[in-house]
This record gives sequence, structure tokens and C-alpha cells, in this order.
Amino acid sequence: MSGNGDAAATAEENSPKMRIIRVGTRKSQLARIQTDSVVAMLKALYPGLQFEIIAMSTTGDKILDTALSKIGEKSLFTKELEYALENNEVDIVVHSLKDLPTVLPPNFTIGAICKRENPYDAVVFHPKFVGKTLETLPEKSVVGTSSLRRVAQLQRKFPHLEFRSIRGNLNTRLRKLDEQQEFSAIILATAGLQRMGWQNRVGQILRPEECMYAVGQEGGCSVPVAVHTSMKDGQLYLTGGVWSLDGSDSMQETMQATIHVSAQHEDGPEDDPQLVGITARNIPRGAQLAAENLGISLANLLLNKGAKNILDIARQLNDAC
Repeated sequence: MSGNGDAAATAEENSPKMRIIRVGTRKSQLARIQTDSVVAMLKALYPGLQFEIIAMSTTGDKILDTALSKIGEKSLFTKELEYALENNEVDIVVHSLKDLPTVLPPNFTIGAICKRENPYDAVVFHPKFVGKTLETLPEKSVVGTSSLRRVAQLQRKFPHLEFRSIRGNLNTRLRKLDEQQEFSAIILATAGLQRMGWQNRVGQILRPEECMYAVGQEGGCSVPVAVHTSMKDGQLYLTGGVWSLDGSDSMQETMQATIHVSAQHEDGPEDDPQLVGITARNIPRGAQLAAENLGISLANLLLNKGAKNILDIARQLNDAC
């Protein structure tokens, strides 16, 4: 018996252990839903691995009484997760791209970007205003959003409305809308509402001429910069804009580039290490570089026409408020 037991123990010690990948995420319900979906995709690709989800609160989750643009802290929703990654407490983290800082910390990289969902902003109305639109809301109605990008564009389009900061995760913001009388409507990312299964709360989806989305949408809160992209007949059209805080001063430009892509393509990771995050496996490198260069060219065009001055003033005014 002891011999059999020793043999079994030796066999167990020599057998390969299933590797566990620790996945960091924020604690909010939406963050968990998004992380669960990523882990499900990874499990399908790597059935020999196990995944452990480690959820934590971030600075942005803890400070709820101050507008995001006023906190003055970069990486509001990522810093604690970055520490965990740096200290080998997790192996990978899952973020909304909008929450990442413009420049990643040293030795960090974006390993993959999942297929984009609906990038547009949605309006959720107080129950007493169901059936309305932003245009038909009564004069001086208060609309809640934590995003300077949204406020700058929407104040310009809807001057009869007032915009105020609203903080908290989706559950908290919807509860504030429904249970309090302060807000007539709030603006949220359509993708987040869809992922939470709350499509029925979407009262209006904002068109690009009303509110363009953030670079790498789903959101982007602290800078009044936005874009819109479309493909037609092999042409990629990119519109970019910057706004003053009240929307009174703005600048928009559109550029296009020819993108040669085969009619059929497969979603999946791109093996080229120079193009991390690209998820369209059969999109040729030339098309990817053309799209990247289009973005750089449009940014330079806006800067050369004075966009930096608009943004500098917006930042100064925001800091002074």
C-alpha cells in the first residue's frame, strides 16, 4: 500500500500543473462583466490554462464627490491595477481603453484590443421624461455627465440645457437619476448599458453631429477631444475635433485615406509584435499603417491650425473652476 501511495505521490509531483493566470480588474459590476467576457475568450483559445479574477477598488472608484476632471490625478481607474501588475500580484489586467493614460508606464503594453462595440453615447431619461430627446427637454433641464468631452459638444448643440457632474458606477448613476429630482437625464456609453443588459433604458443615441466619441471610445472624460470614423468604398474617413469647455470655440477637420482590405476577414489576435492590440487578423499591414498615419496626420493638422491653444485654455479654465 505504501509503495502504491509513494508511486501515486511521485506521479502527482511529476505531472504538469495547470497554469493559473491572475487577471486584475476593477470591482464594479460593469468591469466584472467586461473581464468575464475577456476571460471567456481566453479560455476558448487556451483550454489548458486556468484564470483567477482579482478585483480591486481604484482611486476613481473611491473619490465620488469630485468631477473626474478636477481630481488632478492621472490613471484614476488604473493606478492600483498598475501597482499590482508591477508587483507581480496579477499577470494581466482588463481595462476600458478610455481609462488608460495616454502614455503607459514603462514596461507596460496593450496586449490586445477586443472587437469594438457600439461607440456612441446614449441618453437615459428620468422616468417622467421618457419619450423626450435632449432637444425637447424643458428649458434649464439638468443633464448629468462626468465627461468634459460630452459637455463641451452638447452645450454647443443644446444651449437650453444645464450640464452637471455625476459620479459613480452605472448602478449608482442610474439610481441617482431615478430616485432624485436633480437630473432630467444622464449621458452614458451605449456599450456599457448594453453589456449590463440595460438597453431598455436607452432613450436616445447621440449622432456624430451631436456628440462625437472619444479616441479609443467607450468614454474618455477629462479632455474635450473627440473623433468619428467611417469606411466607404475603400476610404477610411476620420473626423476629429477639439472644443472649449463651454463649446463656444471649436475646431473640426476631416481627412481620409485609402484602405485596401479583402472582403472577408477573421477576428483574432495579430502576431506582428509591432502592432499590439490589432484584432483583425487578415487586415494587411499596409492598411493598418495607413489608418495609423491618418490619425497622426489629422492630429498634426488640428495642432497646426491652433487646436493646442483651445485645449490649453480649456485646461486652465478647468483648473480654475
